[in-house]
Amino acid sequence: MAKRRINDFNTAPLRRVEPNHHWRSLRQGDRVSVTLTPGYESAGVVDAVTGDATAVWVELDGGRGRTLVHVSDGVEIVPQTTAAVQQES
Repeated sequence: MAKRRINDFNTAPLRRVEPNHHWRSLRQGDRVSVTLTPGYESAGVVDAVTGDATAVWVELDGGRGRTLVHVSDGVEIVPQTTAAVQQES
């Protein structure tokens, strides 16, 4: 059975690979809000950030595990303000 192949890589959708300012400011231990798609948001703590800030490991709240997010995934990671953290407690 033949597999479908993409022979022309120029037609593949491109995504931004340069992280925005939120990603560059992230540090280990920061509380963040992760928006996977509109309406699907989760909170967690930054576990690790790559040197170029294009990939971030986040330990999700509620025992949902650790996830790796890359800037090209189209996921938004925003640091939580102290006011938002206090409201969750």
